[in-house]
Amino acid sequence: MVRTKTPRVSVIIPAYNSMPELTECVASVMEQTLGLDKIEIIAVDDGSTDGTADELDRLAGGCPGLRVVHQPNSGGAGGPRNTGLDMAVGDYVFFLDSDDYLGPDALRRMVAMADENRTDVVLGKMVSVGGRAVPTAVFSHNQPRTDVFSSAAYRTLGCWKLFRRSLIERLDLRFPPYRNCEDKPFTAAAFLNADGISVVADYDCYYSRNRQNGNNLTLTAADLVHRMDGTRLCFETVARYLEPGPRRDQIMRRHVEWELCGPLRALLPKESEQQARERFYPQFREWALSHVTEGVFQQLAPPDRLIVHLLRADRYEDLITVARHAKEDAARGNVVDKGRVYWCHPFFRDPAKAVPDACFDATDRLPVRHELAEAAWQGDGGVLRLAGHARIESLGALEPTTRLVLRPRGFPHPDVRVPVTVRTASHQPDDQATGFLVEVDLSTVDSGAPLGAGVWDLHLDVRAKGVSRTVRLRQAGTDANGQRTAPPRREVAATTARPFFTPYGNFSLDIRRTEDEPVCQVAALAWDAPGTLVVTGRLTDDAAGRPGPTALRAEGDSGSVREVPLRYAPDGGGTGFTARLPVRKLPPGRWTLTLRTDEPHSRIPVPPLKGLTGTRWFRTARLGRPSYAKPLPHGSKGALVLRVAPVGLAAGLRRRLGRLGSGSRR
Repeated sequence: MVRTKTPRVSVIIPAYNSMPELTECVASVMEQTLGLDKIEIIAVDDGSTDGTADELDRLAGGCPGLRVVHQPNSGGAGGPRNTGLDMAVGDYVFFLDSDDYLGPDALRRMVAMADENRTDVVLGKMVSVGGRAVPTAVFSHNQPRTDVFSSAAYRTLGCWKLFRRSLIERLDLRFPPYRNCEDKPFTAAAFLNADGISVVADYDCYYSRNRQNGNNLTLTAADLVHRMDGTRLCFETVARYLEPGPRRDQIMRRHVEWELCGPLRALLPKESEQQARERFYPQFREWALSHVTEGVFQQLAPPDRLIVHLLRADRYEDLITVARHAKEDAARGNVVDKGRVYWCHPFFRDPAKAVPDACFDATDRLPVRHELAEAAWQGDGGVLRLAGHARIESLGALEPTTRLVLRPRGFPHPDVRVPVTVRTASHQPDDQATGFLVEVDLSTVDSGAPLGAGVWDLHLDVRAKGVSRTVRLRQAGTDANGQRTAPPRREVAATTARPFFTPYGNFSLDIRRTEDEPVCQVAALAWDAPGTLVVTGRLTDDAAGRPGPTALRAEGDSGSVREVPLRYAPDGGGTGFTARLPVRKLPPGRWTLTLRTDEPHSRIPVPPLKGLTGTRWFRTARLGRPSYAKPLPHGSKGALVLRVAPVGLAAGLRRRLGRLGSGSRR
């Protein structure tokens, strides 16, 4: 098969003694709904001795899109992945381990997510096969565009992701020659430099499994000697790409917990005394001194704080003692003192050890078990009834000082605190009251005044034994369709209150002045003929008695304006409208699209709806230089922005030559 177009994805499969799982792995790529004409498969046999090489050659004989490379064993997965990267020409690169396999629609969904949101990295939902651990937190819901600071993406640094190849080449990224942790620095660098990250969580993309022969590298190279170089490079990567401060602390915390404290606690006691003291301990101590700032230290759990403190204080013997007894000490429980909760470790307030109380303070780490069981309007007024249960683990009954907290999101206003009624939950004995009930009158809740306009996130200040922990009020459970049902919107004191659940199940209130409620909703955007944009929508139920939109307005960066009228058609109430904007007649530039009403200076943003792609046209006959229009990713105040421009001469020539070439082959 001779390719006429650049493949969308290069799938790189490093393979070493991968039978029998290899066959299913490669077949899962061949069967992708994206189509083999859009995929190149690069399988690199890393000196296998079990028939892997022959099986790859057999598969390649029936699949022209599969390229097989045979090379001497490199000792790890990084070497063959680098070989594949040097050969890859796809728009995107996906790394697939030879013992794993893909869901049939995985690549199509991930490529579409990257294309639509112009993101550089896409995480596809991972599934455990046979008990192999996979990340779950990041896959709670689809995330079209996010980053490492506002999502759980950085918790998974395995390279089984879709990467934009231009990002890899711009950073000159390659895998270091380590047997373990070789993919973490690679993925970390990509994450920290990515222009956006996407998450596909509504489809099982990647199936991760252990090999039948048990020779996964994560199992056979799990000791410290194979981890230290990769860990060092992780710390260096974060320090290289992030300036000191809270953002670096947030990311560095992950490596301190997972690459420093975890392996030290689990693996250092297994080493010989000489290796532990002379080889590994100095390196762990250097990381603790260099990379654990006070900001990182405060975010750590007490067991990790204790380890970091002993490393900083150069107390090797105590550190080994703590590591050897970590499992039994973890179950020692807590003690409450003056509103703070401390871990009952043997070193706690031992004068001979002189470890600061801060190393054992678990107050802000105690789990709060809670659930919003009921959310409903009380009667016909503006009283919102909320009920559920909550408890701070191991601290017993709720105290009457527990409060509901309404916290403004992104605008200045003090928290609004509302008393709750503490009740005994049906599943608890009388002395373990964990139920709560609160009735919030939105018309008077703010010191006798209505709750102000804006989004309010609801929290619960849970109190027990003098200890306070504030958590987001949430509902974990969903219905049979995976949905959560919030109470309907309601008019309250000249405002409209709309309760809603976030994708994480957190409960919030959107309060708007009634006159600010949207009068219309844009339902679809589509290109009719090339260069003509069709906008369709309808008036909302809140539009009664208020002026609706009359024209579709395009405003250029230069200040020039073009408008076309909205056409209303009877649809049961005359609320549906359509507008046709001849974009092909707009001069080159950036154009912001809004709907205009007859009210002075009233503009309603036309939202950049998902699925709208670009279009091209010729301004005269099909001769000369074509023009294009495409949506830009960041609109002004939520409005769609179109870039209108002539197609570059080089790009136009390449397309024309491509069409001529394909015609001659026919």
